[in-house]
Amino acid sequence: MTTTPSGDQNHTFRRYEDDDHDVDAWDEVIFQAGWSHKCPTYINKTPPCQGSCPSGHDIRGWLQIVRQLEKPTGDMDWQRYAFNRATDANPFPSMMGRVCPAPCEDGCNRNQVEDFVGINAVEQFIGDYAIEHGFEFEKCETTSDKKIAIIGGGPAGLAAAFQLRKLGHACTIFDDHEELGGMMRYGIPSYRTPRDTLDGEIQRIINMGVDVKLKTRVGKDVPMDDVEKEFDAIIWALGAKSGRPLPVPGADAPNCLSGVAFLEAFNEKRLQIVAKKVVVVGGGDTSIDVVSVARRLGHITEVHEKDSTENVVLGFTAHDVASTVVREGSTVTLTSLFPIENMTAAEHEVEDALREGVSIKGSVMPLEVMLDSEGRATGLRCCECTLDGNRPVATEGTEFTIEADIIVSAIGQSGDLTGLESMDNGHGFINSDKFYQVPDKPGHFLAGDIVRPHLLTTAIGQAAIAVESVQAYLDDQELSKRPKVDVHHFDLLHKLSEWNLSPEEHEAGESRGTSEENFAVHNYDDRSAAEIIPHDDLFLGHYEETPRHKRDTIAISSEEVLGNFTERLVGYEEAAAIEEAGRCMSCGMCFECDNCVIFCPQDAVKKTPKAQSTTGRYVYTDYSRCIGCHICADVCPTGYINMGLGE
Repeated sequence: MTTTPSGDQNHTFRRYEDDDHDVDAWDEVIFQAGWSHKCPTYINKTPPCQGSCPSGHDIRGWLQIVRQLEKPTGDMDWQRYAFNRATDANPFPSMMGRVCPAPCEDGCNRNQVEDFVGINAVEQFIGDYAIEHGFEFEKCETTSDKKIAIIGGGPAGLAAAFQLRKLGHACTIFDDHEELGGMMRYGIPSYRTPRDTLDGEIQRIINMGVDVKLKTRVGKDVPMDDVEKEFDAIIWALGAKSGRPLPVPGADAPNCLSGVAFLEAFNEKRLQIVAKKVVVVGGGDTSIDVVSVARRLGHITEVHEKDSTENVVLGFTAHDVASTVVREGSTVTLTSLFPIENMTAAEHEVEDALREGVSIKGSVMPLEVMLDSEGRATGLRCCECTLDGNRPVATEGTEFTIEADIIVSAIGQSGDLTGLESMDNGHGFINSDKFYQVPDKPGHFLAGDIVRPHLLTTAIGQAAIAVESVQAYLDDQELSKRPKVDVHHFDLLHKLSEWNLSPEEHEAGESRGTSEENFAVHNYDDRSAAEIIPHDDLFLGHYEETPRHKRDTIAISSEEVLGNFTERLVGYEEAAAIEEAGRCMSCGMCFECDNCVIFCPQDAVKKTPKAQSTTGRYVYTDYSRCIGCHICADVCPTGYINMGLGE
């Protein structure tokens, strides 16, 4: 029996069809009469949400806590426990819950049932609750005599400081801005990353004992040699603040700007109006932010030359009277090499931009910036195109011109390595090995967009690995191979210790039949560092179709967008967060459904006594009764039970 849920996906509710009697492979012939060479063992694997997350969140773990399944010890409330688990890998749950494009949701096995779990929304709830209730990270004592310099105070630099302080190392962040936050503050509009929330998440890290030197640029204000002498290691987290110009004639016109410079001017409150006709070239998240900001700012009819958009963006002046004059909406056009449906920007952001009055032209390539007699851009000559891989191929006879007062390029970024030329690999980035070390420069490490521009959560994940590499360097240890599945894994021994259930010390001597002994963790295998559990290892028929709790959004129309800087996302209330977390299928980990206990014909699978039970230890097997019939594995929804162990 099969059913086809929404989304035209096939959801198989039975592992076997009627009259299936033959076994497909010899290694599936697992029992004969009263004996078996395969009995159930409990296998922890990494769920695909976590495997898809660049920062390696223990997503399954904190969803289990929010749904009230995994309990904290002592008098800690579940909200604090969920916050602790969520921030172990990523200290910015409020920010990431808002702006991360959520590759975890794309990987979610629940997509095979009906719709992914709203991971971002639950994460935002955890983060916002923590801000509202003043949660702090543990104040870490400096137990090390080592000092680490962090160059850059964006998500990578701050995440590195967070991880270093947990290890007891002193660290100092150098940043050339007036405030910390990097791309979270200067590259994303404030209506997407509310500043009070961002400030709270940053301050929590600084309160761990991080030293900060603002408006200080290494390579200019402080020589790199001085930093190398003062600190035992350096983590380069400079970001990629230099925008790439359009690769067409005329792109050096004064009113051709980069997307990162445009957004930085807006976020510093220098840019308060734009030109009447704005053309943006891109298709990614940065380009969507530029067009959305431009629609909100609008233009004024009379503009002094000093108040032109390019003069403000380039830092020659700043708007100071724009709020006192009447503004009108700007005509804003976005062009992309990709078809609109294939643009790399988040789908909901594209939908919002269209609703807000942005014109988007997909499958279009720029040919030339049209100039007036003074060398200023007046339009962008384009044509339709197809893609050969990532290379655009012009379609002859489709040329057209889009009129423009400013043209913004959001097609790529690189680092600003002025004064640090010795670090430049020739492309505006710093070379890195797989451990985020700078090759041939001992003591130098890096993370974030200076490696290659990617997601904020990628920068955060790289920072954690870089800190592990720093620790190995300080300990004079050779770095070993990184795990195949390189995430923050669930640790059963840590969980048992948390509940005072750790195995006893093992006394030397021969021992057989250890299921009666307490020095071992029985019938358990942790494969999370090597395997991600796919949907076809699950018993999907166990899960009912349950609609996702979608976050409310404030839909802003083109008539309402001018001057509207209201946050568009409306976070969950507590009940919705709990219910949405309850949709998690707990892939690769027992969630106490009791199927194996109920369906075992031999009464061999039993519930662990409550005093000994915790996550990963809800059930056990009496192997004296087990005949290896594999029913428990067939009815396990999460794929946690595998047949193994031997006779």
